[in-house]
Amino acid sequence: MLKDKIADMFNEPGCEKNQAKDAKARKKGCSKPLTPGAAAGGCAFDGAKIVLQPVTDAAHLIHAPLACEGNSWDNRGAGSSGSDLWRRSFTTDLTELDIVMGQGERKLYKAVREIAQAFNPPAIFVYSTCVTALIGDDIEAVCKAASAKYGLPVVPVNAPGFVGSKNLGNKLAGEALLDHVIGTHEPDDVGPTDINILGEFNLSGEFWAVKPLFEALGIRIRASIPGDARYLDVAGAHTARVTMMECSTALITLARKMEERWGIPFFEGSFYGISDTSDALRQTARLLVSRGADPSLLNRTEALIAQEEAIAWARMEAYRPRLQGKRVLLNTGGVKSWSVVAALQEIGIEIVGTSVKKSTDEDKERIKQLLKDEHHMFESMAPRDLYAMLAANKADIMLSGGRTQFIALKAKMPWLDINQERHFPYAGYDGMVELVKRIALAIENPVWETVREDAPWDREGNLTESPLLQAGKGVIGSREEADPHFLAHHRKKFAGAGADDMAEC
Repeated sequence: MLKDKIADMFNEPGCEKNQAKDAKARKKGCSKPLTPGAAAGGCAFDGAKIVLQPVTDAAHLIHAPLACEGNSWDNRGAGSSGSDLWRRSFTTDLTELDIVMGQGERKLYKAVREIAQAFNPPAIFVYSTCVTALIGDDIEAVCKAASAKYGLPVVPVNAPGFVGSKNLGNKLAGEALLDHVIGTHEPDDVGPTDINILGEFNLSGEFWAVKPLFEALGIRIRASIPGDARYLDVAGAHTARVTMMECSTALITLARKMEERWGIPFFEGSFYGISDTSDALRQTARLLVSRGADPSLLNRTEALIAQEEAIAWARMEAYRPRLQGKRVLLNTGGVKSWSVVAALQEIGIEIVGTSVKKSTDEDKERIKQLLKDEHHMFESMAPRDLYAMLAANKADIMLSGGRTQFIALKAKMPWLDINQERHFPYAGYDGMVELVKRIALAIENPVWETVREDAPWDREGNLTESPLLQAGKGVIGSREEADPHFLAHHRKKFAGAGADDMAEC
């Protein structure tokens, strides 16, 4: 039952925040009521789709009216080295008539048949949504029947938007993988250095900057869930020896249950920043050796780290004098709330504030150790407060997601996207160099000095009229001499007019 799964998610023993609660508080969970309109872009369905859609060779079918699917092409910037089927996505496009006449399940079955016949994917993920959950469509029964009929896995993802936040949807997607996917395929090439990486989404191809590091050590990534994943690799993830978890708030339940079910130990790490990337490689090597891998792996790991760090630092030295002492306001959450802090401090950048809205207690503790001052952490800062901080010149640049970029632009301050919409990879050694480069380019862009200057007609002692008033003279034309009162009246009007008002006049 979905209700039981949600209760299980809230009672996650791997979450330190949950462990500190009493039994009654754990049962109540961490869910916060969604305010009207807040579910847009942040509901459970959205979270489930984020975790599963980068399984690139599978088909993803949204059982809903058309608007639930939207535009699936490049909606998060995750990259694929193979199939682009995941970017196409599919929807049953339910109409009012389908809902009233109870045609939802029939239409879903027909859609699965069309996808299976036209594309022959290794699997089809079927997503429930608010509308289809409310009308009672049994997607699990339809998926089971369609799977038997067409001979391929049809996986139900029961995470309708109204059940909770995007983060809950992440966890429910992990449950779908545990219930229907992981453990269903036995690869014939299992090795002693196979690992899984959870919570890596391959945004802007970041996974491709990290994968060669493991390959150089002879470590094979059995499954990256979900970044650039293949269905059979995910289905065989239970054969890995170690799991690295990048985003604990999203998939800690999946990591814990894989350890309980298949005995795969996990640790939390990050690929953002030189030190964190090196630590992730070290921890992976140590765990693999503890599980029977060749002990020489430890020495080879240290040699690779020394080589890659020397190259990265040499490349970043050119940016150190340009960024030394620059102040950054970091408005993100989760693993980036501390991993990016450590990465930026390595090059001499000062962090004036970082949000911890989506961060765990462990994340917050790491931030305290890095910043030495918890006053630089904020749970949630209102847009007007962010604007006031930037407008008062308390930071030189803001790093955040696309939703808050206009706050920085309104304050005439540089801004850099570090969330899913970005176009440059920031993970690994090469990614850190790229991040430092992009920050330097954003701060030094000459456009900021230009936009901060007063307009010519606003400068003290300058009597030049604004282009709008000059245009007003031209529109008024020959009436100026004939009727001075006409000109005076329209000058006042033009002073507060917009372009549309001018054209209309």
